[in-house]
Amino acid sequence: MISSLSRNLVQRHLKFHQVRIQSKRSAPLLPTPHHSETILNINSNSNNVMTTKRWHGGPHVEKDAKTVRLSFIQPDETIREVDARVGESFLQVAHRNDIDLEGACEGVCACSTCHLIFPVEVFDQLPEPSEDEEDMLDMAFGLTETSRLGCQVIVTPEMDGLTVEMPKATRNFYVDGHVPKPH
Repeated sequence: MISSLSRNLVQRHLKFHQVRIQSKRSAPLLPTPHHSETILNINSNSNNVMTTKRWHGGPHVEKDAKTVRLSFIQPDETIREVDARVGESFLQVAHRNDIDLEGACEGVCACSTCHLIFPVEVFDQLPEPSEDEEDMLDMAFGLTETSRLGCQVIVTPEMDGLTVEMPKATRNFYVDGHVPKPH
């Protein structure tokens, strides 16, 4: 039981094994997501609970991280030039700078609403998209040969001065009223 372990031992255990534990429950141990924080709540009535909070939206990047300049061509064709922190996703950059890039799934590669269009020369230098990202891109409005999801592309120092294009619309099946048909 958690109450019999010292706080330090529990924290080391969690850091090493990256598990989620809830005392007084029969829930299985689950791996924690990449962007998470483990919290141990100890109280006197033996309801000690250890939980993991998942931070949606991409990797944690310090506020004082190195920055580069990026430009977003918005759907109305205006250009927004912003400072982007190296290591954060394009979706995070957009949200932090009040650019209307939806990200309906909160950056977990489960929609296509953060679809961006990259210049060919930059697209060719990006890491290959995962199969999950390719599946989501298949649903994107205005898909191009150089389309990627903003939640899956991480800002690097080499991207300084880069301009990306936002499509004229997005396709959010939940909001747009899409009703899947049975197979």
